[in-house]
Amino acid sequence: MARISIDLHQCFRDGRKIDAALEGAIDDACAKHIATVEIIHGKGSGQLKKRVLRFLQRPDIRARYHRVEKDSRNHGRLFVHFRH
Repeated sequence: MARISIDLHQCFRDGRKIDAALEGAIDDACAKHIATVEIIHGKGSGQLKKRVLRFLQRPDIRARYHRVEKDSRNHGRLFVHFRH
């Protein structure tokens, strides 16, 4: 199973970089027919996770993926699943 992994620790203070990184990962997954994108946002205060979830709920982004799974063993990451 192919997977793209994106770590947001480096750009957690810059909203434009976060959006660009997320959009790039979703574009790659759609273009290359990859089933899962792993987003590592870290545990922290939860603000970055909230931002990622808000981004994923945008109507233009929501139409591109199938579902979001919160990792039960590691609260610092999310999985975005695609149907191609």
